[in-house]
Amino acid sequence: MSIPMKRSAINAIMRESEAFMRSFGFILPPFSRWSPDEMQARKGEIDGITSASLGWDITDFGLGDFEKTGLFLFTVRNGRFADLQRGRGMLYAEKAMIARKDQLTPMHRHILKAEDIINRGGGTLVIELFGDTGGQCDRNKGTRVATDGIWRDLAPGYKLKLSPGESVTLMPGDWHAFWGEGADVFVAEVSTVNDDNTDNIFEDPAVTRFSGIEEDEAPLHLLVPDYAGWLR
Repeated sequence: MSIPMKRSAINAIMRESEAFMRSFGFILPPFSRWSPDEMQARKGEIDGITSASLGWDITDFGLGDFEKTGLFLFTVRNGRFADLQRGRGMLYAEKAMIARKDQLTPMHRHILKAEDIINRGGGTLVIELFGDTGGQCDRNKGTRVATDGIWRDLAPGYKLKLSPGESVTLMPGDWHAFWGEGADVFVAEVSTVNDDNTDNIFEDPAVTRFSGIEEDEAPLHLLVPDYAGWLR
């Protein structure tokens, strides 16, 4: 059973995360600062935001302990699967993420999405990697990935360590988990079109992509999963 996050905790994470990213010179787009009331007032003009699931995304993966297992994300841009199917148009997505020190993003793979995961600053980003057999994480199988354009064959469970400025390219089916080492890490993700509702397969069936929310205070900003309820 998924354990909800408190809205007060989500609001605090938003404030902390924006300040952390600003410390690296990264500024979120203007709509990131809109209140829920402003989002509602402008809902007729923001279909490009809501339909592409742009915006704030904070999850503890339904496990109830964000400090131990969780991730901060902000989707800056995202294309359409219809374009991907046609092979032309907006085929890409971009996210800003924060992997906190020793905070796990659980083992998972993607069905369609290829992605570059980039350490933009802070500590070391550690990515644990396994291969895939029949859609399942195969802990006896290694992977082949590109780190800044150089292909590497990695043993099962290899812990790839990315220092600031380094990156890895992951293909659909590459099982991966990651966390910050030494300090919190500002992470960028550049990928093909992203659908977090359908394209994340977790090794542990207890893990969910989005967290429920306990409304113990008013939201500072809406999360992407809030859009359906708040902007109907």
